[in-house]
Amino acid sequence: MTNKLKLHIFSLFFFSSIMGVQCTEEPEIIPPPPVTGKEVDVTLFLSTYNGIAKFSRQNVTFTEASENSYPTITINPDDRFQEMDGFGFTLTGGSAMHLSRMSHAGRAKILNELFAHDDENIGVSYLRISIGASDLDVAPFSYNDLPQGETDEEMLQFSLDPDRQYLIPILNDILAINPDIKILGSPWSAPTWMKTNGATIGGELKPEFYEAYARYFVKYIEGMAAEGITIDAITIQNEPLHPGNNPSMYMPAVDQAEFIKTSLGPALEAAGIKTKIIIYDHNADRTDYPIGILNDPDAKKYVDGSAFHLYGGEIGNLSEVHNAHPDKNLYFTEQWIGAPGNFGEDMLWHMQNLIIGAPRNWCKNVLEWNLAANSNLEPHTSGGCTECLGALTIDGDIVTRNPAYYIIAHASKFIRPGAVRINSNMPSGLPNVAYQTTDGDIVIIVLNASDITQSFNIEWNEVLITPTLEAKSVGTFIWKN
Repeated sequence: MTNKLKLHIFSLFFFSSIMGVQCTEEPEIIPPPPVTGKEVDVTLFLSTYNGIAKFSRQNVTFTEASENSYPTITINPDDRFQEMDGFGFTLTGGSAMHLSRMSHAGRAKILNELFAHDDENIGVSYLRISIGASDLDVAPFSYNDLPQGETDEEMLQFSLDPDRQYLIPILNDILAINPDIKILGSPWSAPTWMKTNGATIGGELKPEFYEAYARYFVKYIEGMAAEGITIDAITIQNEPLHPGNNPSMYMPAVDQAEFIKTSLGPALEAAGIKTKIIIYDHNADRTDYPIGILNDPDAKKYVDGSAFHLYGGEIGNLSEVHNAHPDKNLYFTEQWIGAPGNFGEDMLWHMQNLIIGAPRNWCKNVLEWNLAANSNLEPHTSGGCTECLGALTIDGDIVTRNPAYYIIAHASKFIRPGAVRINSNMPSGLPNVAYQTTDGDIVIIVLNASDITQSFNIEWNEVLITPTLEAKSVGTFIWKN
């Protein structure tokens, strides 16, 4: 039997004062469809293009609807795809520095808001960190920096000390809130003495140091474990085809495959390390890179999957990698928002391509770049990103929530690790993605990508509801079982 829902006027009472949203104008009044059935236990969190609502819980009543002429999104929980690992951010060294410099009370409050998922908290469940410096540290560094001309192939001088001031303490604070959070480590560069140009920018890994660099990864994973931090996965090189960042390193696919199969894979195996190896970690326009590595069976046997950014190519390209090697996983590990940000446009693009597009193309996670900066968009290395807008702007204890915060919140709070993506069709102008949680609930994120207000149906288990979304607005619907 089918039914009909009523979505009352969008009542823009906001999720919590912590979201920092204020009404500056009256929202558009949308007449509800006529009521014909009983109430359905559905919760809606809304973000509107104009930013009046930002991940705001709506005081609306959904009722069963009868058949109508609106487009219908039909959810089929029996048609199941990948299990999700989570949604989150890159915790750069700069992000950790700003968090560390807050007062104890201010830091505890924002970390709980980010990493707990009860009450008014958004439940970030996945973090990426840099192995050594990223370009959003104060300066480049590795864990084995040596005077020019010296080498240390046995890693006798390896030290995590550069991360002990900020990053490691913040990670342990986060783990106290969410001990199950998954952490991915990515290097921006090998130590300079291993590279062809001896510099932090560009250059390539010398083959004679493959074994030494494999030991570097082993020491890193074991060292973080000794600090109470489990590294769930590593990528081999951040953006291996972009050698112009500071730090950075060029690593073509053939070299990455050779390093994995001859050095890194055997080294992790010999050390009894279960950390996943994820390849590529760059744009969607070069699917030949991960496919080429996975076509090498000696490298493939050590590889869990491939990671992507979307500064080039189309999100749909990721399915080419899945189709070529369906036994390997896919991950979405980075996308920036440029300062000063535009809430409506950023929400629209990132929702369609990342929050909806990446999982629909088999990604097990979605990560925004990066967690935090200050009002001056600092720190960054010389030559690093000067326009990267954090999900948070942190100035002392003053915290501003930026577009990436709300983009991730729409998924992270309700699509917990272990949730499974399930089938939902995509009517024109209504991109969406649906999940069944470990509790059996249904979560669907729907974007009205059109320029007009749109009523539509969501149908599941012979129940029909009819929400309405303003133009270019997004809703997360939680359908309690």
